[in-house]
Amino acid sequence: MSAPPILEVRRLSKSFGALPVAQAIDLELRPGARLGLIGPNGAGKTSFVNLLTGTLRADGGDILLAGRDITHLKPERRVQLGLARTHQINALLPEWSACDNVAIAVAERDHVAWRLFRYGSIWRRCTDEAAAQLALLGMERLAKLRVAELPYGEQRLLEIAIALTLKPRVLLLDEPAAGVPAAEAHAIHDALDRLPAEIAILMIEHDMDLVFRFAREIMVLVRGRVLIRGTPDDIAANPEVRTVYLGRGKG
Repeated sequence: MSAPPILEVRRLSKSFGALPVAQAIDLELRPGARLGLIGPNGAGKTSFVNLLTGTLRADGGDILLAGRDITHLKPERRVQLGLARTHQINALLPEWSACDNVAIAVAERDHVAWRLFRYGSIWRRCTDEAAAQLALLGMERLAKLRVAELPYGEQRLLEIAIALTLKPRVLLLDEPAAGVPAAEAHAIHDALDRLPAEIAILMIEHDMDLVFRFAREIMVLVRGRVLIRGTPDDIAANPEVRTVYLGRGKG
């Protein structure tokens, strides 16, 4: 018997005036899910993630996390309950090391005043956890390097490491490969393969190679409405998706 959904979305709706960005969207994610969310620009992908995280308030519908209704909770409370995200644009501290950036996130999660305890045992505990998190993603060799020294692709991976310190049950990845040169894309691929198997992951991404490599299911959003959800093979075989979104002919 399969596990119950960790995230449930029921008829989620949102409009900006006459412009709908979410039209009665239904979604279930179970622990360990790997779902890619694709669609053309303006399809409502980022708006949907903003609705899930609470940075955008829904007009209608419900969002449940592990069976708990979080529809009207503030974003920080959703994070505490296990819903985390990365962003298209990172907000890292460039003059601090990779390990320190992650350690700060650990300290903030645990409500520790890291500025006061930076050289004490509490800070060492934070840095130990940060080092372990970097090792999980295969980034241990970067731990002592300043963020400003890291290639952009590895900075994006650092954002994922920071999100993982929140101990999410659901992780929303907002274009993890955005702006990453092709030569660095392999690092993104390798790190995504290392993500904890039990976490449910929803990834927005324009890089179709990455989506089809990572996702076990793909959902296509058009004008705020779900066009189709299925396996990568289902999506690749769909004529409308192939022609409009994947840039492939019908043959």
